[in-house]
Amino acid sequence: MARLPRLNLADVPQHIIQRGNNRQVCFFEEQDYKVYLVKLLEYSEKYKVAVHAFVLMTNHVHILATPSTASGVSQVMQSLGRYYVRYINIKYRRSGTLWEGRFKSTLVQSDIYFLSVMRYIELNPVRAKIVQLVTGYPWSSFQSNALGKKIELITPHCVYMALASQKPERLKAYIQLFDQQLAKHTIQEIRDATNKSWVLGDTNFKQKIEEQIHRRCSPHQRGGDHKSEKYQHDREEN
Repeated sequence: MARLPRLNLADVPQHIIQRGNNRQVCFFEEQDYKVYLVKLLEYSEKYKVAVHAFVLMTNHVHILATPSTASGVSQVMQSLGRYYVRYINIKYRRSGTLWEGRFKSTLVQSDIYFLSVMRYIELNPVRAKIVQLVTGYPWSSFQSNALGKKIELITPHCVYMALASQKPERLKAYIQLFDQQLAKHTIQEIRDATNKSWVLGDTNFKQKIEEQIHRRCSPHQRGGDHKSEKYQHDREEN
């Protein structure tokens, strides 16, 4: 099956995932994380992409960002990917690919899903059981968005800023969002949309995006009995 064209629109947030090839390690020591973030800042400024949230895991990364041009995210990820592979190969005297093909991404409807995607990204180390508390993971935008640490890379989105007019109250309001777990169906929606290049949003939002990019933004509805054993098996395989 031919892969779908990438979803790229200016001024619409994107959730981006890039994984290590065969889930191999991409960050080996503290300096590697630092280099990646420094270059992400450099390229995001160069290509005018605002980064709102991120997490660097051992073998993959998540980024939530808004490009000012349709090509911005692709330019950032391609430039960053090339640089970082060279850096790792030289430093560790290795060769070959580091990343698993092209990065995956989805467009995110800001007013409904933006804060959920932020939490999904920043809670990744907790779901992976690397840390018990989200506060305990250093390579995450939670340090900025919730704890107020200055991270030059982070540009607050208007949805985040609307949590409160003053920074102390905004940090408190954001932390309070983490008192409740993300619903399982929300987690699955985010995963499906990003991994399968669908749009993360309601029906009206998807229709507007489809009109602009001229391709489907959600899967066809399946027919048949949704409670049948065959249907459930097929769903689990996708």
